[in-house]
Amino acid sequence: MNDKYDVVIGLEVHAELKTNSKVFCACANKYGSEPNTNCCPICIGLPGALPVLNKQAVKSTIKAGLCMGCEINDIAVFERKNYFYPDLSKAYQISQLVKPICVGGGVYVNNGTKFIRLDRIHLEEDAGKLVHKSEQVGTLIDYNRGGVPLIEMVSMPDMSNADEAIEFLTQLRSNLIYAGIAECKMEQGGMRCDVNISIKKKGSTELGTRTEMKNLNSFKSVARAIEYETQRQIELVENGETVLQETRRWDDERGKSFSLRTKETSQDYRYFPDPDLLSVKIERSLVDEIKKTIPMLPKQRKELYINEYGLTEYDADVLTTDKEISDFYNECLTVYKEPKKVCNWVMTELLKYVEKTEENINIPIGYENFANIIKMVDSNQIGQSNAKKLIEMCFGTEKTAMELAKENNMLNDINADEVEEMVKKVIADNPKAVEDYKVNGDKVLTFFLGQVMRLSKGKAQANVVRELLIKLLG
Repeated sequence: MNDKYDVVIGLEVHAELKTNSKVFCACANKYGSEPNTNCCPICIGLPGALPVLNKQAVKSTIKAGLCMGCEINDIAVFERKNYFYPDLSKAYQISQLVKPICVGGGVYVNNGTKFIRLDRIHLEEDAGKLVHKSEQVGTLIDYNRGGVPLIEMVSMPDMSNADEAIEFLTQLRSNLIYAGIAECKMEQGGMRCDVNISIKKKGSTELGTRTEMKNLNSFKSVARAIEYETQRQIELVENGETVLQETRRWDDERGKSFSLRTKETSQDYRYFPDPDLLSVKIERSLVDEIKKTIPMLPKQRKELYINEYGLTEYDADVLTTDKEISDFYNECLTVYKEPKKVCNWVMTELLKYVEKTEENINIPIGYENFANIIKMVDSNQIGQSNAKKLIEMCFGTEKTAMELAKENNMLNDINADEVEEMVKKVIADNPKAVEDYKVNGDKVLTFFLGQVMRLSKGKAQANVVRELLIKLLG
C-alpha cells in the first residue's frame, strides 16, 4: 500500500429483519419459496393497493438501534425513493431519509481503541431479485424478496483499512444475531454491504472523490474489494488521472471492479414523503420496553467470561465469535459449573468437530452429553483418552454419554496396582526405549504413555500413568 495516502472507508450495510411477514403487507417473509409465490398487489405495487406498516419491523429496527448505541427519534417518516430497475416493480422504494428511526451510535474496533460512528439506521423495503439464466432464456425476476423488511446501517467514513471494515461488519452482524433481530445469512442475501472508498494525501483534511461498490455478500469479498479499489485509485492519481464519482460492480471471481454508472446523489432519487403512510410516533415507553428485551451481547458476554469466569481474553474472543458456540458453552455450565474446565474442553475437543459456513454452524453433540463427559473425567469415572472417543460416539445419538460409556466398557474399573503392573510390563517389554529415554526424555515418555493407555484400553488416567513412568524410569 502506498504510504503517501490515507484511505477513507464508509459502509452501507443492509440486513433483512427476522419477521413473519413483509414490511408493508401480510405476505410471508420466507426464503427459498417457489418464485413469485410470496407476493400480493401491495408488494408488487399494483394501482390502488395501500401499504400497512408492520409494527414488529419497527420494533426490531428500534432494537437494532439500541444494540448499536443509537438515539431513537420520536417521529419517523417514510419516503419514496424513486428509481427504475426491473426488480422494483413500483419504480420506487419505500425508505427513510430525513427522519429515520435511529440516529448516531456505533461500535468500537481495534481492541476498543477506535470508535466507528454510525450516521443512522433506517427501515425500508427490499427489492426483488434478478435471476440470470442462459442467453436463450435471459433474465427472470422473482418478486418474493420485494417488500421484505430491511434495515440499512450507514456508517460515517471512519474506517481506514480492510481490517477495520471487517471488524465493524463482524460486530454489527454479531449484535443482530445475538439479539434475534436478523439471521444475516450472507449467501442468501440476508446481509449485504456497499463500500464507499476514497483516498487523500496523508494527513490532509480534504477528502478525495469516492466510489461505491455494490452488494458485496461476503467478508472476504469486502476485504478484497477494498484492497483492489484502494490500489486502483492510487494508481489513477499517481498517473495524473481523475477518480470519477461512480458506482462500481465488484466481480469476485475476476478480482476486479467495473464501472456501472455515475454515482447518484439523494436529489437524483427525488425523495418525498410517502402519501400512503403516516408519520410514526415512537413512544419512550415502547423504547424502554424494547430495551429490556435485549439479551447479553457479545461484548458483555466477553466481559463476563473474563471478569467472572476467569477466562483469557483469547478464549473469550473465540467463544463469543459465534452465538451458537457461546450459547453451547453457557448451556454446558448449567450442567457442570466449571467455567475454565468446560472452556478448555470446548476449545480443544469440541471446536475441531464444529462445521462452520457463512450460513450455519453445526455442533454435532448435545451440551448435556458434552458437559457430563467432562464431569465424568473429573470424577475419575472415565479416562481422558476414552472421553475423547466418547465425544465422537455421542454424535447423532439419543443415548446419554453414561449409557454409551457402559455399553462400550469405558468406565474405569482398574485399580492403582493394576495400572502400576501395566507400566512395569511396558517398561520391561521395551528395553531399547528405556535407553532412549535417558537421552531424549519427554519424547520417549510419550511413547511409553501411549503403550500403557493402549494396554489399559484407555481406562488408566494419563496423569497417573505419567507420574508412574517418571518414577519407575528414574
